[in-house]
Amino acid sequence: MAFCSEVVKVYYFCRNMAVNIAAYQQVINELRSFNARLVAVSKIKPVSDILALYEAGQRIFGENYVQELADKQTQLPEDIQWHFIGHLQSNKVKYIAPFVSMIHGVDSLKLLQEINKQAAKNNRVIDCLLQVFIAQEETKFGLDETELDQLLAQAAGLQNVRIAGLMGMASNTDDEAQISREFKGLAALHARLKEKYFPGTDDFKELSTGMSGDYKLALAEGSTLVRIGSLLFGARNYA
Repeated sequence: MAFCSEVVKVYYFCRNMAVNIAAYQQVINELRSFNARLVAVSKIKPVSDILALYEAGQRIFGENYVQELADKQTQLPEDIQWHFIGHLQSNKVKYIAPFVSMIHGVDSLKLLQEINKQAAKNNRVIDCLLQVFIAQEETKFGLDETELDQLLAQAAGLQNVRIAGLMGMASNTDDEAQISREFKGLAALHARLKEKYFPGTDDFKELSTGMSGDYKLALAEGSTLVRIGSLLFGARNYA
């Protein structure tokens, strides 16, 4: 058994060339000064790549597809904190409710109610982030400010979800000033909602903004969770 264990270690060491450990260490060092955390976006990447980053110390991984996440969860260490960061359909919540740590993209009361229902079935409380539309592209999902107020007013009785903060995706543009404005606006909205709905508590403290190309701008505007994939794992092949 000891020999088999060593063979497995050698295999993963050889396979790990796709994972940029140096970039990972650099990102972790940058986040430390902002008291922010890394969500390593591992969608489309093999289990071996995730394990390589796990061995380097990473524990939070983000996935976009329900079936892929459910499959990977059974093959990897139990102490991984799985974050679902894609667009989640209500009828698929049941597949990840038994283990998911956080759901980033809640964009309707209906979805939040279903997460609450499935979490209750599993005797769990699931952390959720409300997704806010801050970009210019119409293809992005999210709530506007009025919808956020309506949802928060109606969500008070849900016992098996914890609304932990907001999530947003900036416009896909090279204009860093515009991206910073979008992140700054979301941070201001986050502060207003926290004061109104969660005063004097440690709840609603997360702000999930920033990806590989703009995470430094997001950190400057108060991000507590950055979602980085290609910088760590390399480009994805969707073929």
